[in-house]
Amino acid sequence: MQRRFIDYLTISLKGIAMGAADAVPGVSGGTIAFISGIYEELISSISNVNISLFKTLFSKDFKAFWQQANGNFLTALLLGIIISFVSFMRLAKYLLEHHPILIWSFFFGLIVASIYFVGKQITKWNITVIISLIIGACIAFYITTLPALATNDNDWFLFLAGAIAICAMILPGISGSFILIILGAYKTLSDALHDFDVKKIIIFATGALIGLLSFSRILKWLFKHYHNITLALLTGFIFGSLNKVWPWKKTLTWHTNSKGIKKPILEESISPFSFEGDNQITFAIALMVFGFLTIFILEKLGTKKQ
Repeated sequence: MQRRFIDYLTISLKGIAMGAADAVPGVSGGTIAFISGIYEELISSISNVNISLFKTLFSKDFKAFWQQANGNFLTALLLGIIISFVSFMRLAKYLLEHHPILIWSFFFGLIVASIYFVGKQITKWNITVIISLIIGACIAFYITTLPALATNDNDWFLFLAGAIAICAMILPGISGSFILIILGAYKTLSDALHDFDVKKIIIFATGALIGLLSFSRILKWLFKHYHNITLALLTGFIFGSLNKVWPWKKTLTWHTNSKGIKKPILEESISPFSFEGDNQITFAIALMVFGFLTIFILEKLGTKKQ
């Protein structure tokens, strides 16, 4: 596929949007990839990383290897994701702590629009497709209701957490960061990154790499053989995840950490009019609309070349 510099710049911008989404526990970068038109190319490119690819490197030359790996696409995308994830993580942490209603409102609007744009790619509706959509929604909704487990820093657990979380990150609707919180690995990874604990970072990254390479092959096979059913399942995932990003929450159980800071463990969605304190409903609705319209821009970028 012949691409110009501006095309790769656009891919990097989509990567920036993916990284920003993945930095927020509850929002999936896979959703951004899907509605911006690069999801299937991303999955296909990842699944092409195999023994055959490295045989090409040794039997031919680096150029053939790079083309087979779709290296320009992956580099441009990863560059955007890494820059955004690292820079946005601090901003996301601040917003979640000080303006949770506003940031969740933006992402709620974003995800509502995503449901429409992903769902409209289903070319044929039947009972199997409808059931797949319902199953996906139920699974995602159930995940959003799970309480967080206690923090676990066991090496094997961190390896498995990496493999599971990376699968969630490339699934539209399910956030890898949120899965890490549920598993009790989010703090362990955050501490490892903060303290530059190389051993823990390598263990997590190895699990993530193995999970990514394995799961991408499954997704590629599903898209090839059960395209509409897979799309319906992913649309259901996005729909079910709305419960997590609903802006107005009531905390049912709290956890007090070693510093004496209280953090919510289990929350339930409530009406903005039942919310204790300032519900910020005017700004919240404005940001929902802004998030909704943001998807239209990304979707236009994704379909412009098609």
